[in-house]
Amino acid sequence: MKALCWNGKMDVRVETVPDPKILNPRDAIIRITATAICGSDLHLYHGLIPTLEPGDILGHEFMGEVVEVGSEVKNTKVGDRVVVPFTISCGQCFYCEKTLWSLCDNSNPDAYKNAVLNGYSTAGLFGYSHLYGGYAGGQAEYVRVPFADVGPLKVTSSLRDDQILFLSDIFPTGYQAAENCNIQPDDTVAIWGCGPVGQFAIRSAFLLGAAKVIAIDNVPERMEMARQAGAMVISSDENVRELLKEFTGGRGPDSCIDAVGMEAHGSIYDDIKQKLKLETDRPYVLRQAIMACRKGGTVSIPGVYGGIIDKVPMGAAFGKGLTLKMGQTHMKRYMDPLLQAVEEGKIDPSFVITHRVKLDAAAQAYSTFSKKEDGCIKVMLTP
Repeated sequence: MKALCWNGKMDVRVETVPDPKILNPRDAIIRITATAICGSDLHLYHGLIPTLEPGDILGHEFMGEVVEVGSEVKNTKVGDRVVVPFTISCGQCFYCEKTLWSLCDNSNPDAYKNAVLNGYSTAGLFGYSHLYGGYAGGQAEYVRVPFADVGPLKVTSSLRDDQILFLSDIFPTGYQAAENCNIQPDDTVAIWGCGPVGQFAIRSAFLLGAAKVIAIDNVPERMEMARQAGAMVISSDENVRELLKEFTGGRGPDSCIDAVGMEAHGSIYDDIKQKLKLETDRPYVLRQAIMACRKGGTVSIPGVYGGIIDKVPMGAAFGKGLTLKMGQTHMKRYMDPLLQAVEEGKIDPSFVITHRVKLDAAAQAYSTFSKKEDGCIKVMLTP
């Protein structure tokens, strides 16, 4: 089969690789009908996530048709149309039973590597390095899905692939980010980053009842997409903290969402330290969000952080009594209700797609997306 393989920093190629096979009775094989490039894939593309190996297949947003199932998979059958969550969960451990799906104890065969970095291992992820299990991703023609009796969401409606594909990651991720803010009817929510997750966080904040959403970015097409959703927009090149005070009567936003994460721009200090490997991530946006949030507010962090950061204003977070909520998305909490929202016409997630290309063109699409060229906000790939 064809698959998009990582071969080094900013070097991805579509190659011919062996077809996946059933390895465990709870596995399924999916024929991919749609997949996508995620903003967090760019962390891999830029060489910022360790333990990738040449030939690793990327991609964690995908859906398709079941073509084979293991002997213990009873709730999914050949021919089913499914969306697969990017997190891999066993459904039986302490964390899965508490619906903390992304913290699964049993789905990461490289748990010891992850534990060295984070103290304890979290769930396995598709296409996201050997810290998270080394699982082949879905930017391919076929993929093996472990614990297929738990993860895949069966879709029986006539919705198009582009309307349901993002239930695999960015729609639930944006929604969890907004839900973590405990939004009240009069709340103002500030969101840094108008990329795909930020766009879904904007719309989710409104779905959850926010009175006002303020979006912060400096890419014109992303800012315009945020305006179309009803958000006020601030350029990140301006004095963001002062403008947020002005727009909230001096109080500050009730909640702040960092939808940027480890590759934030705006700090020469962080750029230099990251290049010298003195810190792994660039927490410029996180600092702004903590400083801008009102007293007693919430800072929600869906933006991915991969390691060690410094100069985080913990004194401000402590002094203002902030709540910080973060982490990989507990996908199984959200996929069913968000599918229902799409079926009811409350949202059409396909709005975020700006580029639709074949899998064969994936390497160029990575470059275009990384450079923010040609108005690229979200790339959908079809094998």
